[in-house]
Amino acid sequence: MPLPQLYSALSSSGTIDALLRIARDEDLGDAGDITTTACFDEASRNQSVQARIIARRDCIAAGLATLDDLNRVFGSGVDIEAHIEDGHPVRSGACMAHLTGPRQTILTMERTALNLIGRLSGIATLTRKFVDRVRAEAPGSATRILDTRKTTPGLRLLEKYAVRCGGGWSHRIGLHDAILIKDNHIAGIPPQQFGEFVRQAAARARGARMPNFVEVEVDNLDQLKALLALEKGVVDIILLDNMDPATVEKAVRMRDATQSRPLLEASGGITIENIGEMARTGIDRISIGALTHQATSIDCALDFPS
Repeated sequence: MPLPQLYSALSSSGTIDALLRIARDEDLGDAGDITTTACFDEASRNQSVQARIIARRDCIAAGLATLDDLNRVFGSGVDIEAHIEDGHPVRSGACMAHLTGPRQTILTMERTALNLIGRLSGIATLTRKFVDRVRAEAPGSATRILDTRKTTPGLRLLEKYAVRCGGGWSHRIGLHDAILIKDNHIAGIPPQQFGEFVRQAAARARGARMPNFVEVEVDNLDQLKALLALEKGVVDIILLDNMDPATVEKAVRMRDATQSRPLLEASGGITIENIGEMARTGIDRISIGALTHQATSIDCALDFPS
């Protein structure tokens, strides 16, 4: 899905709008922008001015799609011209967007806009590094890089959007849209009952509400073998947790020798240094929590041309 349509789809739930309103309210409180009010009279506050959002380091742009929504939430009246599209590279010093409108609205929304663009561009930039490393070290690999639910509370939809801007893919959005049976779900289940436990859980899930997929985490090859013995369609994806590349390669061979052929996903301990080796195993998917919880925000600034 192209990024503009993706942002529109993610926005349709109202969650992003709610986030932007919270961001506005935590900044303005009950009194509003008292600094701008103190510095300018009403005519000057309403005067139309021009400003630019500038990237202060090389990055992959993300978050510019929020500017129109921020404009609406903070009072409207600002004309926004993006010079860079989300998902595209930006050089340090480049103008990302040009804003024209009331001085007060631009000054009031400045920090929220910069915080979001900086945070999301940092995620997109880190994601692109992982994606590029796979392309360089595992040429021809079809392995997809995915995010996880290790996101900033309240920012999940935007952070997952940023991963897509960087060339990655979205895992499940939350607990509501897909099944992921993890170690804590199967704690206390005897190994010989593992396969049947998963079969019954998958059937209940699909009977109650069709999830986007059913995924099961395993931490050893015996568990993998039990899942591969299930009929095709019970499990869509098997997550190989904290397995080294040699073990993952063996797991891929085991999967390829079966009829069920679920997708295999590696997760845990994945770094920029070893992701190429992991992709060369033939794994279908690699999910990386670091894309969101270890990304560093990009420094951006809002300048008023003199």
